[in-house]
Amino acid sequence: MAKAIPIIIVVALAVYTLFDVIATPRDRIRALPKPVWILLALVPALGVLLWLTVGKMPTKPSGPPRPQRPIARGPDDDPDFLRGL
Repeated sequence: MAKAIPIIIVVALAVYTLFDVIATPRDRIRALPKPVWILLALVPALGVLLWLTVGKMPTKPSGPPRPQRPIARGPDDDPDFLRGL
C-alpha cells in the first residue's frame, strides 16, 4: 500500500495537469502551442512540473478590488436601530 501512494499522487497530478491545459485559454499559455502541452501533460512527472513552472501565465485579479465587509455590530451599537426605538 505504501508503494502505491506516490504513484496515485503522480497520476492525480497528471490528470489535473491535463484538464488544466485543456481548460486554459490559448492566450494564457506560454512557450509552446496548446497541443504540445497536452502531449507533455501525459508524461506524468515531467509534464506536471513543466506546466506548473513554465506553461501557464499567472492570473491577475480581474476588476476593481472588492470592498471590505462591514464589521458586525450588536443592535445597541447600530444608530439606525437605536433611532427606531
